Amino acid sequence: MIDRMQFPTQTPLYYATNRDRYERQKLIKDIEAYTERKLIVYVANLNHPSSSITRDDILPFTDLCHDIQLNEPIDFMLHSPGGNPDAAEQLVNILLSRSKDIRVIIPQTAKSAATMIALVADVILMSDSSELGPIDPQITFNTPQGLQRRPAMALLKGLEDIQKEVVNNNGLNPVYFPILQGIDPALIHFCKQAEKHALSLATKWLLRSMCKGDPVRAESIAKQLLNIEQYPSHGQVINWEEAKRIGLKVEYLPLDDKT
Repeated sequence: MIDRMQFPTQTPLYYATNRDRYERQKLIKDIEAYTERKLIVYVANLNHPSSSITRDDILPFTDLCHDIQLNEPIDFMLHSPGGNPDAAEQLVNILLSRSKDIRVIIPQTAKSAATMIALVADVILMSDSSELGPIDPQITFNTPQGLQRRPAMALLKGLEDIQKEVVNNNGLNPVYFPILQGIDPALIHFCKQAEKHALSLATKWLLRSMCKGDPVRAESIAKQLLNIEQYPSHGQVINWEEAKRIGLKVEYLPLDDKT
């Protein structure tokens, strides 16, 4: 039962309407008192069509972090399907402007750009329900079926396979004509730049945190997370054991852990 005396006076209707928000605030304060760290919560509704990280998140996130004392330790609870990597980069910049001591807590899902955000942590807290994912960038382009989103690296790999077929068969199979009509040199260049940008961000954040002073290890982890041969599905599950195996610094907490 929430102790209503700790909140400003409210009418019964106002309290009932906003009860969930006050309960969340109470839980956050209780956790902060226990850990002695500032807790920032970013939880997306994965069932909502607009649940991705976008630039619209930047100003609210800035406001959320405004009362964090400089160099105060931060716990960042993250549940997100991913989204715009540029927006994700700005969220990380906001966190780093307040603290250099950051833990990322993954209660359930942090995919794609959200996985990239987690790489800035000094340690990632995970449990049996937690999952990260590959960070291969997704791009939108025209196909005979309309606009489609595809992994940039998969598109480049597909083009390489077509090139090999052309060499081996002394010509282009007509079945590829409709597919290639929606692909131009600018799109190919964009895919390569997106891949390079994801590798650069992941490596930079790993070097800042769990791979400090070890650029070889940082780049190795980043390349594994980008590798579509190792993780062929963009939604593939990277649980706490797999995250440790590829070199991430993960602290496993069992579901019945009291801390």
